[in-house]
Amino acid sequence: MNYLIEYAMFLAKALTIVIAIGAVIAMIVLAAVKPKSHKGELSFDDLSKEHHDLVEDLQQEMLDKKAFKQWKKQQKTPEQNLPKLFVVDFNGSMDAHEVAALREEMTALIAVATKDDEVLVRLESGGGVVHGYGLAASQLARLKQHQIPLTVAVDKVAASGGYMMACIADKIIAAPFAILGSIGVVAQLPNFHKLLKKNHVDVEQFTAGEFKRTVTVFGENTDKGRQKFQHELEETHLLFKDFVQKHRAVLDINQVATGEHWFGYQALDLKLVDELATSDEYLLTQLPKRQVYQVKYQLKKGLAEKVGLSAATMLQSVWQQAQRMIIWR
Repeated sequence: MNYLIEYAMFLAKALTIVIAIGAVIAMIVLAAVKPKSHKGELSFDDLSKEHHDLVEDLQQEMLDKKAFKQWKKQQKTPEQNLPKLFVVDFNGSMDAHEVAALREEMTALIAVATKDDEVLVRLESGGGVVHGYGLAASQLARLKQHQIPLTVAVDKVAASGGYMMACIADKIIAAPFAILGSIGVVAQLPNFHKLLKKNHVDVEQFTAGEFKRTVTVFGENTDKGRQKFQHELEETHLLFKDFVQKHRAVLDINQVATGEHWFGYQALDLKLVDELATSDEYLLTQLPKRQVYQVKYQLKKGLAEKVGLSAATMLQSVWQQAQRMIIWR
């Protein structure tokens, strides 16, 4: 028994060494491979056909052969040349890097959609950087410029920059407890000046232009710098309010642009949304009268990403094996 325990410990140590070596190799490979721009792939998935096949499979499971045959005879032949509904998903992060894919999706839709079609964006975002979400909203605005109807569905959250995108839509629908609003601007940063001063560490900063740097992380902030920074936040908030008011004139902007957020029920009363429904409910109402496609643009993974992913998978597998051996002991 002691021999087995010693053997297990030896293997655990060996696995630890393998993990360390693998991590180093992965970092070297990733550093050696120069990043390149990779084209992506655009897909159009037929959601109408997927829904029809699902219903048919369920009926076949529930009905006997005779009843299923009768049910199938009663089904109407799908109409040809129905107007289309294009579904796009946008799950936004803090830096709004997803706008790269959104740009490609909007370009494709502008090329194929008509005024009789519709675009449904299933939006989920708590907001983030102003310039990133400003660009994302501008991508949606391209549809409006081409007179393509746009609906935004919010199942969970469209706040701050997320709502900046949502307000572009001709119609906003939201789940009853989705979070909306937060029409405000926030900025915060730590300041280590007192800590550095206590430890006799000086930070020297050189700028050209009175307000090239208003507040800093390491230097001593001045009242004048703070006031300028606050002024910039207020200006950004004013631009945000004007943008929302322009695209959603029914709002009492002074009532909703306080930085607060509301749930769907409350947002409906405040006219932040037009209808309470989940994106799934809305899609079901559209399936009988539109041909529904999901549009998605995905970037191809480069060699560095593939190697990194493979290395991560291998290291995770090795680590799990090591944990099992430690637990066994």
